[in-house]
Amino acid sequence: MRVAIFTDTFAPDVNGVARTLKRFTDYLESKGYEFKVFAPESTNDSLFSSHIHRFASLPFFLYPECRLALPNMVQVKTELQRFKPDIIHVATPFNIGFCGLHYAKKLNIPVVGSYHTDFDQYLEYYDLQFFSKFLWKYMHWFHRPLRKIFVPSQETLEQLRKQGFMNLRIWGRGVDCSLFHPNYNLAEVREAYQIKEKFILSYVGRLAPEKDIETLMKLTTQLPENIRDNVHWLIVGDGPLKEEMMKSSPENMTFAGYLNGVNLAKVYASSDLFVFPSPTETFGNVVLEAHAAGTPVIGANSGGVKNIIQQGKTGFLCEPKNIDQFSTAIHTILTNETLQKDMGNNAHAYALTQTWSQIFDGLLKEYEGALEDPIQMRYA
Repeated sequence: MRVAIFTDTFAPDVNGVARTLKRFTDYLESKGYEFKVFAPESTNDSLFSSHIHRFASLPFFLYPECRLALPNMVQVKTELQRFKPDIIHVATPFNIGFCGLHYAKKLNIPVVGSYHTDFDQYLEYYDLQFFSKFLWKYMHWFHRPLRKIFVPSQETLEQLRKQGFMNLRIWGRGVDCSLFHPNYNLAEVREAYQIKEKFILSYVGRLAPEKDIETLMKLTTQLPENIRDNVHWLIVGDGPLKEEMMKSSPENMTFAGYLNGVNLAKVYASSDLFVFPSPTETFGNVVLEAHAAGTPVIGANSGGVKNIIQQGKTGFLCEPKNIDQFSTAIHTILTNETLQKDMGNNAHAYALTQTWSQIFDGLLKEYEGALEDPIQMRYA
C-alpha cells in the first residue's frame, strides 16, 4: 500500500497533530510501507527527507504553529502521478489538505481524512463565535468526499455525529512507555529548576486562550493556603500568552519553555499532579503521557480528555472553568498520600495498554477497508 499524507503541520512542529503524524510515518517506514508527506515549511528547523515535500507558508491566525501553505499545484500533481498512491489521507482542512482533496478527486484516488482540532470551540476563546455557522458549512463540504473520517476519541465522534457527519471511525492515540515512565531520578528536575516546595504541579501545552490558561492562573492564587504555599508550578510550552503569564505569575511558578524527549518525560515523572484545564482537546496526548509517567491528572470534563481520565481512579475530571472543583480536586489528592500513589499506579497501568503499534495497525486495517468501500453519500 502506498500512502500520500497531506497535512498543514508536521514534525518538527510542536503540536499533537504533527507529533502523531511523525510517529505514524516512522511506523510506516519501519514496516516497509511507501509514503509521501506533503506539508508546509516548518516553524522550526526543517527535517530533510525524500519522503517529505515542503511548501512556503504563512502562520494561521488562530494557531500560528499550524501553517497556511502555498503549495505548488503543478509540482504536487507531478509527484502524485509519479508516486501513484493507493490512498490519500488528508489530515487537516486547510490549504495542503484542500490540495490533497482536489487531486484525490481529479486523479480518482481513494481519500480518507482525520479530524484533529476542534476549531469551533477555539472560536469562543477569540470572540469569533459568529464564524461558527460558516466553519461547520465548510467542514461539511470538505469532509463529504472522504470514505472515512478518523477522530481521536469517542467524545469527538459523538460531537461530529450530532453535526451530521457520517462514516466516522475512532483513530485513537498511543504513548511511548519506554520514554514516558515513572523510573527517572526525580531529584534532577528539582535541581534543574531550583524547586524547594513539597509538591510539583505541572502543565504541558500551548500557552493560548483555548487551553483555558485563565483557569490555570486563577488556581495559583485560589488553592487552600496550606497547599498553595507548598506547591511549585512548572509550566512547559510556549504560545501567545506566555509573556502575559510571566508578568502576572507568582514566585512559585517556573516557565521551562518547549521540552521534548527525556527532558519532558522527567517533568511528568517528577510531578505530583498534572493540571490540564483545557476544554478544547479532541484527544489530549499530554494527559496520556502524564499517566504513563505515573502522574494523576486533574483535567476538564470535556473533549477527548474525559475519555482518558478515569474519575477517582487515575485523576479527577472537573467542570470547565470551575475553579472550586479544580482546587478541591488538587487539595484532595495532595493531602492523601495513599490516594495519590494509587492513582499514579492506576494511571501508569492504563497507559501500558495504549501502544502506538496497536493504534497504527488498526488504522492500516481501516485504510484497507476504505479501498474496498464504494463511493457513497457521506451524510444523511
